[in-house]
Amino acid sequence: MDSQQARLLKQIDPQVLGERLREARVAAGMTQGQLAAGDVTVGYVSRIEAGQRRPDAKVLELLATRLRTPVGHLLLGVSSREYDELRLELDYAELSLASGEAAEAERRTRDVLKRRAIDSLEDLRDRARFLHAGAVEAQGRLEEAVLDLEALVEQGDRGALWLAGTVALSRCYREAGELARAISVGEQVLEALSGADTEAPDEAVQLTVTVAAAYFEQGDSAQAVRLCRRAIEHADELGTPATRAAAYWNASMIESQRGAVAAAIPMAEKALALLGEGRDARNLARLRLQLGIMQLQSDPPLLDEARESLTRARGELRESGAGAVDHARCDVALARALFLSGEVEAARVAAADAFARTVRLAPLLAADARALEGQAAARLGDWDDARLAYGEAVHVLTGVGADRSAGQLWFELGGLLDEAGEAESARDAYRSAAAAAGIRSRSSVSARL
Repeated sequence: MDSQQARLLKQIDPQVLGERLREARVAAGMTQGQLAAGDVTVGYVSRIEAGQRRPDAKVLELLATRLRTPVGHLLLGVSSREYDELRLELDYAELSLASGEAAEAERRTRDVLKRRAIDSLEDLRDRARFLHAGAVEAQGRLEEAVLDLEALVEQGDRGALWLAGTVALSRCYREAGELARAISVGEQVLEALSGADTEAPDEAVQLTVTVAAAYFEQGDSAQAVRLCRRAIEHADELGTPATRAAAYWNASMIESQRGAVAAAIPMAEKALALLGEGRDARNLARLRLQLGIMQLQSDPPLLDEARESLTRARGELRESGAGAVDHARCDVALARALFLSGEVEAARVAAADAFARTVRLAPLLAADARALEGQAAARLGDWDDARLAYGEAVHVLTGVGADRSAGQLWFELGGLLDEAGEAESARDAYRSAAAAAGIRSRSSVSARL
């Protein structure tokens, strides 16, 4: 018996092992007495089959030999060859996901998860769930990803894959707008990690910055900044280049959204350099995209640098396992770069195309694209089309949850509507911006009191 089988023998539920032994004995047409054959007692075989005894390695090998079945079949529920085939299938799925073939990764992991024996193969089951979640997330199906990750986090063995699943779950909650859940699941695990003797500094840093981003979206920028600073300190002391990159990346995003773009860009550039040392193509592309967006937000905009970053990011996103939302974000950013560069008609067309491809996938991005299309129409003197685009942006944005990003876009729409002569709609937009930011009228509070 090899070391892996010895480990499995210690971990397997005796009830499960006993059922497999009985099934193999019946399939072989043997009685318990024939299986025992004087080497062990019939009562001992009976107790093993009933799940009341866990045999040692020598006894299990003896019984398996007599049944002419591999030990691995009794321990895994499948033969060693079948186990290796399943593991290889997941290796192919992981490679597909890393190379941007999310649909192929989904197909392979779904086929593995359909196998009858997979529930008893916990290591393969958890890996399949994690990869399936990554595949459907990459295709923009966050709800399906959340279901996989919730099952993994609830049933996982709290090893490295469980931690990676928790990070992904918190991120998916955040991207779906469920900020309270993103914070809750992240903080629960961070508290458990801080009170345990664990060797998971990288995962702890990644989870910290994921929670920080959720706090920021929720409007608590002070807590977000504190968490990011803590993550950077921890990452610089203990983390790998990829983990340090994640800390600097998230800190740069928060500084950018706070309006400190000049401070954010060097952090993003440092994160980009750190990621370049590894092989994380997906996050390298996403970070380059974020750098391009920051360069557009700079005062004045760094247009040449932004267009170069965004063009490179678009190519890298196509070659990596990046999600559909990342592709959409890049399309909208490139349309904005065209607008700021004076290529207004091209920006109008690009924004309209981005809107059509994001309206069902990412409503906040879709509203942003439609508002940009309206700006381009207004710049070209087509005020009727501009008002139509602004109105549709308002309609889409109305269905988006109230968070910091939505509040910012409501505020920008208020200014655009005001400029277009839609004073009443502009006031409504400003009210929505205030509500998203958590601002309430003092007079309304007094009236309630």
